[in-house]
Amino acid sequence: MKFILLLTLFALGSAVHAQAVPAHTEGLSEELVSVTLDGSKVQQGVLSIRKGTSRHTRLAVLLPGYPSVVRPVVSEGVMQSSKLSGNFLIRSRRHLADDKIATLLVDCHSESGDYCSSSYQASANRQQDVQKLIDLVRKNHPSIEQVWLIGTSMGTISSSFMPIYGPSDYAGAIHTASITEPYAPRSYRELADFDYRRSGVPQFLVHHVDDPCSLTTFSGAKRISEKFAAPLIAVFGGTGFTGDACNALTQHGFRGMEQATMAAIGSIVKSGKVAQLEVR
Repeated sequence: MKFILLLTLFALGSAVHAQAVPAHTEGLSEELVSVTLDGSKVQQGVLSIRKGTSRHTRLAVLLPGYPSVVRPVVSEGVMQSSKLSGNFLIRSRRHLADDKIATLLVDCHSESGDYCSSSYQASANRQQDVQKLIDLVRKNHPSIEQVWLIGTSMGTISSSFMPIYGPSDYAGAIHTASITEPYAPRSYRELADFDYRRSGVPQFLVHHVDDPCSLTTFSGAKRISEKFAAPLIAVFGGTGFTGDACNALTQHGFRGMEQATMAAIGSIVKSGKVAQLEVR
């Protein structure tokens, strides 16, 4: 009887533990990656791979939106929590990681406080800090042949500027829910009159046609796409929208279209080309 009781308690404990694993980590094996910068400053990231896979050839570097500070907590092989768990790139990374693509979720440096400033994200220091993290991942995973930058919302400041400072380091940049209106109130002037040809690496845009955020309009994405010949993938539909217009759980964050949107992004990362101009 005592043995049966112990087995029951063990089973209940295991069930509780299994339920505690966040949905956004489903199928992933993850580790915290860290490098020391100047002095005591630290740059961290979370490396995610699909369980049962190895020898990935692509590294997708994920640059999340406002306030772009993640502070991940990783234990038992997955990221248990962070300050930005609802962000599109964070909650959807499991749909991007596969047998060819590993993802690296990038935090802001340890002395940034609760806000990763737009001026820092547009600086050479940002590129150099993140590059040190990428170099460590590539050292430990020598099969990686290409590195792709993927930014969303405020994070597209990083995905736009980083290739300028290290054009030979990246195979391309994908900007999702891009900052298209730098002169709008509370927007980011760093991207005013930005020339997406400056880095020389391929540029791609992914944008929801009904993005309600005044900083990231679809019409603005079309304007950038046409001016700089950057392919634009238009995303339609979704469900469960909630929160303010620029919130990650509206069309701005591709709510309800995460898997299909990440499939289109993954296709670009693997081929360097756009296979579809619409995601529905």
